[in-house]
Amino acid sequence: MNNNGPLSLEKAVQLDKKDELAKYRNEFYINEEKIYLDGNSLGLLSKRAEGSLIDILESWKTLGIDGWTGGDNPWFYLAESLGEKMAPLVGAEKDEVIVTGSTTINLHQLAATFFKPEKNRRKILTDSLAFPTDIYALKSQLQLQGCDPEGDLIKVESRDGHTLEEEDIINAMTEDVALIILPGVLYRSGQVLDMERLTKEAHKRGILIGFDLCHSAGSVPHDLSRWGTDFAFWCTYKHLNGGPGATGALYVNKRHFGKAPGLAGWFSSKKDKQFDMEHDLEHEESAGAFQTGTPNILSTAPLIGSLEIFKEAGIENVRNKSLKLTEFMLKALDQELDGYGFKVRSPQDEKRRGGHIFLEHKEAARICKALKAEGVIPDFRAPDGIRLAPVALYNSYGDVWTAVTVLKRIMDKRLYEKYENKRGVIA
Repeated sequence: MNNNGPLSLEKAVQLDKKDELAKYRNEFYINEEKIYLDGNSLGLLSKRAEGSLIDILESWKTLGIDGWTGGDNPWFYLAESLGEKMAPLVGAEKDEVIVTGSTTINLHQLAATFFKPEKNRRKILTDSLAFPTDIYALKSQLQLQGCDPEGDLIKVESRDGHTLEEEDIINAMTEDVALIILPGVLYRSGQVLDMERLTKEAHKRGILIGFDLCHSAGSVPHDLSRWGTDFAFWCTYKHLNGGPGATGALYVNKRHFGKAPGLAGWFSSKKDKQFDMEHDLEHEESAGAFQTGTPNILSTAPLIGSLEIFKEAGIENVRNKSLKLTEFMLKALDQELDGYGFKVRSPQDEKRRGGHIFLEHKEAARICKALKAEGVIPDFRAPDGIRLAPVALYNSYGDVWTAVTVLKRIMDKRLYEKYENKRGVIA
């Protein structure tokens, strides 16, 4: 990025003209009267995702039950075929990823499989900034295992309330820890953790480790198999643009193949044995073993089209543009909004920065309402956080510049004062 001179709309336009991923913007349904910066909560619909959903509906309409084994995308094998397509995005082998369940269900499955408390190892290590659903699930698993949901859940504290230090996490890897669950990217500050280092340090101490990749899958490249990470799980409706309630995904390192799923179900079965209808489970020798019930085909279908775009664009290219967009946003905020009471809580170091920027302001809730009223879509995180996510596949430098200038106008004219400084039911 050219660092000479102040940023401007003209400079943004120049950068957009050079953007090799700009062509993918036309793949998405974009309201040109608005600037959508909430793709880290719900990605936009692409025409290919719409098409693949329609195709699956058509197979249901024309094939009926034969859609399970017929048509262009047989439903019976869809979880596996999409897992193979998704594997390169997280640096996994094709049979180490399965598209199934949801974030929380997959965490329950993986914790039930890999958390085996013993007398001297009965604690789970996580962090104080974790997304709430992870904490709820881990406390449930501790309780189910007869452990203390409070005392046996160790939460590494943040030094600044926004980021984590890997040293602090490593120091908390004590002899009584049986399992570690951490985010790949922190959902508030957008900090990227050093997953390779943390995996290495956990394994030195004989501890299994898994990551929640909800805010990194589709935005940040991973190398899970090379790192030796034991398992991971993620949603697909954020950066992967799978749609609201889209089916989630999980990864299990191949060295754990053959391990019985903690929560077994019919779709844990080997494909060639499933319809033998036996009461003794013969589970798959792959990530497929960690499925449970019948897959949600209509909630999975949009991923067929969405993943085609990622295959063409390349996750490294997506990451490169994402970093440039967030850098441009940080510089624009510094240039245009210095002295307006905003605090940037995202890491400045690009190696530690994910796909969104997190701002703090005491009037955050009503600033977000004012932004929406002025055509910029952010999201709010209590008590005083504003998240802005310029997504590489469909946002432009022009979007970023305009959003910052709109925010400045809101502050200059105090337009936020029209609104109550309180979040809505959904923030």
